[in-house]
Amino acid sequence: MQEKNKILALFTLFVFTFLLGPLVIISVTSFEPGNVLKFPPEGFSFKWYLNIFEVQMFLETFKISILVSLAGNLLALVLGIPAAYALSRADFRGKEIVNAVFLSPILIPGIVLGFTLLKYIIVTYQLPIYAGLFIGHTIIMLPFVIRVISSSLSNFDFSIEEAALSLGAGRLETFFKVVLPNIKTGIIAAVIIAFLESFNNVDISVFMTGPGISTLPIQMLTYVQYYFDPTIASISVLLMILTAILMFLIERLLGLSYFTKR
Repeated sequence: MQEKNKILALFTLFVFTFLLGPLVIISVTSFEPGNVLKFPPEGFSFKWYLNIFEVQMFLETFKISILVSLAGNLLALVLGIPAAYALSRADFRGKEIVNAVFLSPILIPGIVLGFTLLKYIIVTYQLPIYAGLFIGHTIIMLPFVIRVISSSLSNFDFSIEEAALSLGAGRLETFFKVVLPNIKTGIIAAVIIAFLESFNNVDISVFMTGPGISTLPIQMLTYVQYYFDPTIASISVLLMILTAILMFLIERLLGLSYFTKR
């Protein structure tokens, strides 16, 4: 038994090293004082972190990423909350098919979905690039919104809603005053998860961006084609910190058990 435990411990250590090793290397190399990305670094400096705010294209694409993620998130909520409620509350023919359609953006490979959106949204219908980004990011956020809110609704006691209806409250009034306040933590978690998915997205954004309009991840890819300094490593560290903070908030709001029940 002891031998098996040792093997399991070594295997677990190997897995964690394999997963976290690249993140540690990126974090360490971001402090390299020289002009070339090196590991191990030859010194310690914050100059590449400061360089992030001196490169205008990073600031501009950061704003675009934030705006697209927030706008798409809002539309995903407007569509996702009623959809999650209907899928959790109603029982109708074809429910599984509807659920599969809503979740399909996370099942279809991102490159396939991105090329399809490019072909129809940009080429066929000739919509502006901002509109294409907005639609594309809404589509990839919608499954996460529906999934998380559905998980939250699965723990909601619908007898409370029925009691409000029996006391004379209307359907809409009951939904906004009874249902939504009881699943607000799930809604907040859905917003955070969807935001992270949108903000860090590459495979959809690479097809939906164009001259003068790009998102931060795409701009980072463009930057490394011409420069090999630690600036990208510094941005990556900041994004990792942002992601860790947001995931901590999700855990505090819902807990991991919410994502393993359904």
